[in-house]
Amino acid sequence: MEWYLPVIWAGLIGTAVALYVLLDGFDLGIGILFPFTKKEADRDVMMNSVAPFWDGNETWLVLGGGGLWVAFPKAYAVIMPAMYLPIIGMLLALIFRGVSFEFRWVAKPNHRWWDIAFAGGSTVAAFLQGVILGALIQGINVVDGQYGGGAFDWLTPFSILTGLAVVAGYGLLGATWLIMRTKGPARALGQRMAPQLLLLMLAGMGIVSLWTPLSVDRIAERWFSLPNFYFLWPIPLVTALLAFFVWRWLQHPKSHDALPFMGTIGLFLLGYAGLVISTAPYLVPPHLTFWDTAAAPESQIFMLIGTLFLLPMVLGYTAFVYWTFRGKVAPGEGYH
Repeated sequence: MEWYLPVIWAGLIGTAVALYVLLDGFDLGIGILFPFTKKEADRDVMMNSVAPFWDGNETWLVLGGGGLWVAFPKAYAVIMPAMYLPIIGMLLALIFRGVSFEFRWVAKPNHRWWDIAFAGGSTVAAFLQGVILGALIQGINVVDGQYGGGAFDWLTPFSILTGLAVVAGYGLLGATWLIMRTKGPARALGQRMAPQLLLLMLAGMGIVSLWTPLSVDRIAERWFSLPNFYFLWPIPLVTALLAFFVWRWLQHPKSHDALPFMGTIGLFLLGYAGLVISTAPYLVPPHLTFWDTAAAPESQIFMLIGTLFLLPMVLGYTAFVYWTFRGKVAPGEGYH
């Protein structure tokens, strides 16, 4: 087997997951923040600020899941049975969230249940994504190349913690998006909620960063053995410095509209890099690596050719949409 093909596919899937988290994270964050304002006009501005983007953002989830199925079928065959319940719950929540985007406007003024579906779907989807992440970090029981655990092995105190941390992180993305892209009361909501959510997100990142090496020997060895420690210690240091700057920018948002959002993206990328360092090259920790679970080289090459044609088109379309709908959304404005 060509050793580089699984590495390329792992990079593509990892990039798709990162883009999904960053792009769909802020519009899920808008739903998480929905219950913190009761005014219909404010909620209209919040939804309008993400209306042109939300469905395109979910493209990256399809690429990540489809890429896993095509390039690493053995990993897909283990991860899916281990995570059936949270994955199904997440998809149903995303469906409720998506349907509410379309039906909330036509149901006016009787759209209370669609507001609940939007807020609840966004929050549940974010929480379950964090739960899945936590369960993967802790490891999956594999016996003879197949999932050997029970239906609820994914439900642990650690996975609940990571679920709550992801909710706080997506909420922070949503709040800083409101600061950057809206005017009026919706922007004020983002200013009010962002510092609290930043502290919650940092608390979650800190606990996870301590919990994982204390409970998982392979992660402790990865981070604290020599010479690894010399190369890896800048990551938590840069994370702390960036968090400090985000906090400072949030204190003066009028002169730094975009910086809190960009800084939050940086915090997510640093956290993501830490997770990759902790788990690579295991795709199903702690048993199966990229190479153990890879499809036949012919299948990987065939799908890679198609991906290399389609990926620039998706990236180009995404850039075009964000450029076209640039600028702030004021009360009474929007796209629906």
